[in-house]
Amino acid sequence: MEWTHNVQEDLSYGHRPVLLEECLESLAIRPDGVYVDGTLGRAGHSLEIARRLTTGRLIGIDRDETAIAAARERLRDYMDHVTLVHSNFDRIGAILEELNISGADGMLFDLGVSSPQLDDAQRGFSYMHDAPLDMRMDRTAALDAHQVVNRWPYEELRRILYEYGEERYAPAIAKGICRARETAPIETTLQLVDVIKSAMPPQALREKQHPAKRSFQAIRIAVNGELDALPPMLNAAAEHLNTGGRLAVISFHSLEDRIIKKTMQELATGCTCPPNFPVCVCGKTPKMKLISRKPITPDDGELTENPRARSAKLRVAEKL
Repeated sequence: MEWTHNVQEDLSYGHRPVLLEECLESLAIRPDGVYVDGTLGRAGHSLEIARRLTTGRLIGIDRDETAIAAARERLRDYMDHVTLVHSNFDRIGAILEELNISGADGMLFDLGVSSPQLDDAQRGFSYMHDAPLDMRMDRTAALDAHQVVNRWPYEELRRILYEYGEERYAPAIAKGICRARETAPIETTLQLVDVIKSAMPPQALREKQHPAKRSFQAIRIAVNGELDALPPMLNAAAEHLNTGGRLAVISFHSLEDRIIKKTMQELATGCTCPPNFPVCVCGKTPKMKLISRKPITPDDGELTENPRARSAKLRVAEKL
């Protein structure tokens, strides 16, 4: 009944690791292996990896210093084989080189915003609480939501709302933001929510989903460069895995999943020469093989326990 114990423990830390059993199975953890948790969060996945190591090593990476501090406390019984790094996962190659690690046996990236980040009203991620417009996962980063909302031109706002938020009212909302900020800067999350609502037609405000959800997602992705970091991270991860090492990535919206699926397929593709070429001239060989053609998704039991896991998709590939 270890699972029940872990769920209760995760609840006490305010974060429940998504697809935990599936991730552990996908990583096929060896007690003497080297593993990377590239999105440490509150260390829910990391704790279970660390518990399975004897002479192995776990590298935990997060761009949020509060996550590093919380993880250090949570992993205190295992710190003799855990190294925590405050950095962004797109630096995975450089991080491993700095630590003199030639290759890892498994890497996990959970791309969801951790529940404590969302629930900490002052971080500015939530459209339900009033807070300064921030949304930085790394509080030392230069760009925040206040700058995006108040300084970015109409065209760029429209683009991110449409592309990152898949918001069909992107033009109207971008115009509304530009109009509102001419009078005075938009300072807080609830001020932004009011601007978004006032730009949307009445029928959109009656939808089940909160009217600001898609716009907040778009601004958060823009502030943190979330999508831009994915292809370099996936390619660097493939480069720094040992033969037979597993790459497991959890995404939470279709934009992320599309990039992961495409990049993993490219890594698993060999020769790209036209079919009529008599011999291969590109010299391209597959770097990875796909472990699951379709993404792994939470079962009904997990969804009952944790509704936030509803959109989670896990994709797994193995280094050739």
